[in-house]
Amino acid sequence: MPRAVPRTTEYGDGITAIDTDLLRPLFDASHLIVEGGRAAFVDTGVNSSVPLFLATLQQKDIDVADVDYVFLTHVHLDHAGGAGLLMQSLPNARAVLHPRGAPHMIDPAKLIKGAQAVYGEEEYFRQYGDIVPIPAERVIVADDEQEFTFGSRVLQGFYTEGHARHHHCFYDHGSRSVFTGDSFGLSYRELDTDKGEFIYPTTTPVHFDPPEAHKAIDRILGFDPRKLFLTHYSQVTDLGRLAEDLHRRIDDFVRLVTQHADDDNRTTRVHESMYAYFIEELAAHGFAGGEDEVREIVGKDVALNTMGLEFWLDHRK
Repeated sequence: MPRAVPRTTEYGDGITAIDTDLLRPLFDASHLIVEGGRAAFVDTGVNSSVPLFLATLQQKDIDVADVDYVFLTHVHLDHAGGAGLLMQSLPNARAVLHPRGAPHMIDPAKLIKGAQAVYGEEEYFRQYGDIVPIPAERVIVADDEQEFTFGSRVLQGFYTEGHARHHHCFYDHGSRSVFTGDSFGLSYRELDTDKGEFIYPTTTPVHFDPPEAHKAIDRILGFDPRKLFLTHYSQVTDLGRLAEDLHRRIDDFVRLVTQHADDDNRTTRVHESMYAYFIEELAAHGFAGGEDEVREIVGKDVALNTMGLEFWLDHRK
């Protein structure tokens, strides 16, 4: 078997982004934090990502026994699917989970069933494989604002709903940054232009909640971070503008799906409108790629966002 060669980005402050190699390059990241010879991961990609994480530890001369935590922002499988398998190689690590997410990593049966309902069984197994449970004694169920220390580094978890009810983020006191999971949207590096980073919300099924999504953005910025680390994809820094764009686009997405509420072929119409929205917004952002490139980059998100928006539309109070 060929040796795993991780694609990594170094950001200083002991933070390394590791490309999980899910779907395409620079789509999905795990972040390794190293401080005083101790280490922690934030989010874990999928099972096939695990050799990349272990190779990164080896490159940095960090023993697997020196990893103290695996912080999981939420249990969607592009963030947590590889956690159980990874922890089998990390003898001293404990997984830090939101109270609503912890049961699903200890017994992932419902998580697997839900993911198969979204992706279909064949695509589910192609992307994620068999999810390995995490033993209950190795799970920390995190309180809101609980602090975790490794080396001299302190990470503080805090609850953020909107994307998922079992979502929390982690403020890193050492770098004055927040690891945001999906609570601060998606920002792919392919979409960067001279105007900076492009960002948009992820409204995947089944917990999208617009008011809570707005609150999550504000709570993240309430820590006054210098930079954020998104799982999709890693560091962003123009936080004031990006927050304004996210707030606006949450409202735009809600408006878009509501306009099609009573349409025949609603899903198709929402897809078409969302693609048109991205094409227009990216053109205004100075993106030089054509419509086909836009569709290739955002296509998976359009499909999942449409599912989440329609679920919200059908279940709103």
